[in-house]
Amino acid sequence: MIDYKHKKCKWFPVCPMKFYREQGKIDESWIQQYCFGNWTACVRYQKEEAGIYHPDNMMPDGHINSKLK
Repeated sequence: MIDYKHKKCKWFPVCPMKFYREQGKIDESWIQQYCFGNWTACVRYQKEEAGIYHPDNMMPDGHINSKLK
């Protein structure tokens, strides 16, 4: 279980990854590695910071997960 009191990515509250995890669609390891870990390595974070469009089903490593809708 994630300790939400620790520092996290500023985009986490509105990130689709948060909602996919809550729905059980992705493994929590994604959240731990990127959202509560090294979020600057997250492609979603990088695109959000640069104002570049990215689909909701883009994973933090940049690949598109076609199973997520």
